[in-house]
Amino acid sequence: MCSTKTIKPSFINANASNDKQITNSGKRPSLIFFVSEDWYFYSHRLPLAKAAQNAGFDVAVITRINDHENIIRQAGIRIIPFELDRGGMNLFTDLSTITKLIHIYKHERPDIIHNVALKPVMYGSIAAKFSGVPHTINALTGLGWLFTSQSLKARVLSRIVIKILRYLLKSSHVILQNKSDVGLVNNWRIPRTYLVEGAGVDTEIYRPSSEPEGIPLVILPARMLWDKGVGDFVQAAKILKNKNVEARFILVGSPDPKNPSSVSQKQLSDWEVEGVVELWGHRTDMPVVFRNIHIVCLPSYREGLPKVLIEACASGRPIVTTDVPGCRDIVSTKFNGLLVPPHNSEALAQALGRLISDQELRQSMGKRGRKLATQKFSQDQIISETLSVYQEALG
Repeated sequence: MCSTKTIKPSFINANASNDKQITNSGKRPSLIFFVSEDWYFYSHRLPLAKAAQNAGFDVAVITRINDHENIIRQAGIRIIPFELDRGGMNLFTDLSTITKLIHIYKHERPDIIHNVALKPVMYGSIAAKFSGVPHTINALTGLGWLFTSQSLKARVLSRIVIKILRYLLKSSHVILQNKSDVGLVNNWRIPRTYLVEGAGVDTEIYRPSSEPEGIPLVILPARMLWDKGVGDFVQAAKILKNKNVEARFILVGSPDPKNPSSVSQKQLSDWEVEGVVELWGHRTDMPVVFRNIHIVCLPSYREGLPKVLIEACASGRPIVTTDVPGCRDIVSTKFNGLLVPPHNSEALAQALGRLISDQELRQSMGKRGRKLATQKFSQDQIISETLSVYQEALG
């Protein structure tokens, strides 16, 4: 079995000036991120990209342009517009996508390609092989719908994807976010794997605050996907409302039509009309949201390492989540939250009810969560660990 390195902050200073720390050759090495959506790059990878610039890299990102182009460009990151269909697999479309990537890579001639998430990992790795990219970093941020859905299509596709990944990952440096995924990939005998736990959180922006007065507010902050346990959350809210538990249950996020697991807007609206949940939609002010609620809930079926739960910890809020890969790497029962089995709305309702009724328990869990976030998941630490992977790839 192959060993996995748990990267620790080392010789690269993420906050230093642009002083060519990475190399002494006189030429700035080039780093290109391949990320499907600009919003994801902005929320999960922009601080890393800026730190890589400070460490001496020439940095660009290949991504779909939507709402975050200006803020990415203002950070000094060059954008290479690219359309990637996240909605499924089509032989002819996918071949065209890979061919376009090969042309980009041959033109750009990057030293490192950093592919983020399953589809960019697959297509970016194939393109890198055909275009002679020296070093490929593959970040598997969670295995997603293919590995959580029980549908026949998902089961068949997941077997195919695993075979492709086992071949592609052997020649790359693979970053994984939780111990379960490390175990899975190690079984594929991948020689260079690294445990870097998530994208990190800015603990100066996400800070603890006193609970607001009034009825407890419970939020599920995520894309509105069935795989995030949205249906289980709604059912748990119904159970508690039928027991006359006084609380408000709120969905914070929007559907993702490109994802096969997306909840329709009509279904969300029906739940709101029924009076089960409130819809707050997509929010760009999550630090404010956390200050104005009491409990964070994410009953997901599988994750890489959910950034929103790290943000909840940093904000001093207790968490109810599922005992699945990714989620259980952040939350320990009776320490900073409660773990429940996935697909179990009764257990979810019981855990939420316990926190709703116990302010002292909420506050003690919130304090421990804050300490965990600062010690283990700070943005500076995660950035330094990732830059160390780049250093090892170049070295």
